[in-house]
Amino acid sequence: MPVEHASVRVVHKPWGVSDLQPWSSIHGTGDAVGELWFERADKNAPVPALLFKLLFTSEPLSIQVHPDDTFARAMGMPNGKSEAWYILSAKPGAQVGVGLKHRVTPQELRASIRNGSIVELVQWRPVAKGDVIFIPAGTIHALGAGIVLAEIQQHSDATFRLFDYGRGRELHEDNGVAVANAWPLRLVSNTTRLSGERTVLVASRHFVFERFDLPKGTSWALLVEAETWLLALDGHAAIGLAAVSAGQAIFVSGGRTSIEVGTNGLTALVAYPAAAPVASLLQALGEPSANLVPRAASIVPQLTGLTEARR
Repeated sequence: MPVEHASVRVVHKPWGVSDLQPWSSIHGTGDAVGELWFERADKNAPVPALLFKLLFTSEPLSIQVHPDDTFARAMGMPNGKSEAWYILSAKPGAQVGVGLKHRVTPQELRASIRNGSIVELVQWRPVAKGDVIFIPAGTIHALGAGIVLAEIQQHSDATFRLFDYGRGRELHEDNGVAVANAWPLRLVSNTTRLSGERTVLVASRHFVFERFDLPKGTSWALLVEAETWLLALDGHAAIGLAAVSAGQAIFVSGGRTSIEVGTNGLTALVAYPAAAPVASLLQALGEPSANLVPRAASIVPQLTGLTEARR
């Protein structure tokens, strides 16, 4: 099946929430829900390269770091984990931790993990609805309380916890120190409008992350070269034979698919494994397609997300 509704896996977390509205009607009463994973409807289908999630935080998450592909494969894992966040909502004062306030040695990082001072060492930044944050492998990071976000990541559970606010879960000091980039990182936000309907949020080695803003009553062709995830944020549409509305995700395995946009338009996040935006991904039906290839190629160097801060 080239187009399918994603199934939803509920993941309970101690830092989760009980009310997931308006993104889901699932209730976390009695056991807080921290994540909703969007997965292939067919459990026997090949595992996708990417994993789309929604995260809901009522408490701070652990401070953690993910390995790159080389380190992960040396440990017998299929790949490492880079990810990107799109903030759907954030309460006043909500923060995320990205990188460190200053460079430290491996020994200093190890000491901060053991005595808990890594909380003060992390660079905390305020976030608001619509913010985009790219977390490449090796970045020490954390989510604070009061945030709802969409996350796209390499399909991997390779996570090394460095601090967990006394929740009693296992920490991974040795591996975490080995893979961490223990220095300040500058958060670069270079979201770029590729066309009137497409905004490229992140373009990395492992995936491209976009936002579609499709006007009401319009018709489009989605031309998919590889697996593509679409998560509706607002409005509704028919994608092939699948109807989608806010909080629902579609998986497209390849080929050409129609998008018929409803009376409220459609805003959606779209992600696919590629190193650059696919110029022909979206075409208006009945109109000549614009040549976006030069534009798509030119913006890739601008969308690397995080770079080491120069002292």
